[in-house]
Amino acid sequence: MDNTVKSGIITKCLGGLYTVESPDGIYVCKARGVFRSKGISPCAGDMVEIKDETIISVAERRNCIIRPPLANLDQLIFVVSTCEPAPNYLLLDKFIAIAEYKGIKPVIAVTKTDLDSGSEIIQIYSSIGIDVLEVNYSDTRSVDAVRKLLAKKISAFTGNSGAGKSTLLNAVDPALNIPTAEISKKLGRGKHTTRHAELYRLETGGYIADTPGFSTFETNRYDIIRKEELAGCFREMAQFTDKCRFNDCSHTCEKGCAVLEAVSEGRIPRSRHTSYCNMYDEAKQLKEWEIK
Repeated sequence: MDNTVKSGIITKCLGGLYTVESPDGIYVCKARGVFRSKGISPCAGDMVEIKDETIISVAERRNCIIRPPLANLDQLIFVVSTCEPAPNYLLLDKFIAIAEYKGIKPVIAVTKTDLDSGSEIIQIYSSIGIDVLEVNYSDTRSVDAVRKLLAKKISAFTGNSGAGKSTLLNAVDPALNIPTAEISKKLGRGKHTTRHAELYRLETGGYIADTPGFSTFETNRYDIIRKEELAGCFREMAQFTDKCRFNDCSHTCEKGCAVLEAVSEGRIPRSRHTSYCNMYDEAKQLKEWEIK
């Protein structure tokens, strides 16, 4: 038995077993029983130490998302299709806000541009400083741009079911061979082909996770943002929030609100502010026990 302590990254968690990749090899490990009593639940992306095929310590995380459980992400790539399914701006803005809240770089990859240009998506999010990549499989340069973005980073793909996450991943690195599914014509959305979070090592270095498709019912499982913190998760509001007439301005309907003025002048995209207002109303309804 090898008693050497090794360092590595968890790439897969399934059935109480953890796959750990280290410079010495790949190991399938169990976690120490004491972790549960300390409220520690190792997940993909965690940097760990192992000994005798047992995880003995978990390093402090830079960030994590709750569902699916993933830690230490450098970036979240939101895969948005121009159609089939059509873009859901509120849902997209909710997840971008969570990425901002967690200190994870948000990126948008627009798919199915052969069916629709997606110009509105590109204009809105490029204007607020979010990287937007157009994916056209007939143009290898667009896939190369995604491949370059992922190199030497820990990233996750997420988005509506059927938006083409797994298809894009397979185009970036064919060796991954991730299962895909056709759009359900009856439901108007894709079938869930991804059942758990798993990190895949890329040929260019770094790791990528293909996550389950999300729905409007699942956003709070990623994390919950208090209404007082919400404006800080909309980067385009930052330069205006301290110019409002009232210190406790909600930036939704108040007279003298600099954010509302910026929206009316076109300096903040109206769709983004509409999403903010919807999220603010939802946050007001939260009970304290739901936030903790």
